[in-house]
Amino acid sequence: MPRILYAIQGTGNGHLSRALDIIPLLQERASQVDLLVSGPPADIQLPFEVRYRCHGMGFIFGKKGGINFIKTFWQLNSAAFLREMRLLPVESYDVIISDFEPVSAWACRLRGVPCVALSHQSAVLSDAAPRPKNDDMVGRAVLRHYAPVTQHFGFHFERYDAHTYTPVIRRQVRSLTPRNEGHYPVYLPAFDEPTLVSRLRYLSRETRWEVFSKHSQQESEHGNVRVRP
Repeated sequence: MPRILYAIQGTGNGHLSRALDIIPLLQERASQVDLLVSGPPADIQLPFEVRYRCHGMGFIFGKKGGINFIKTFWQLNSAAFLREMRLLPVESYDVIISDFEPVSAWACRLRGVPCVALSHQSAVLSDAAPRPKNDDMVGRAVLRHYAPVTQHFGFHFERYDAHTYTPVIRRQVRSLTPRNEGHYPVYLPAFDEPTLVSRLRYLSRETRWEVFSKHSQQESEHGNVRVRP
């Protein structure tokens, strides 16, 4: 059975949330699964031992839906990243899987070791994936070069090609019994409360929206928009 290094981008919650279900599946199929997490501290804590914790090249998001490039630039540490990349023993593993994680990806690129991507970003890069009307060339360059790999497997809303799969949904969520309470839940942590309220009220003044916000400390109501912490 193979030894697997599973490297996870710690920025945001999506990568770590997906890993909660993927890690047990890897453990069933490998003699050893070592975890690497890089980037700023996240809201989700993995209930598994993390062998490598790296500074990496994490992003800091603003409150308008995009990356705060100034804060991201100031928290970058090129010397630490190069050191982590050089010291990571990727040759010791049979399979290296990267969920948009740059230390493992660049360590593999430096040593000529194959690295497999398992991420939403890989699906976005597919030529078959939907595109916005105004293509973001800078964003596309980041997707291609931030964590370079030798093979892509991605997650998206639909199977747009043979290497794209539908999202990983945690078992706890799949086992829930859904209820229709007459509102639309919204969770977009890269946007602050005023931005979300104004956009949602612009979309509809009649639809009931319930926003779950990491930027709010207490519940509040703004017309047809309720904000919950």
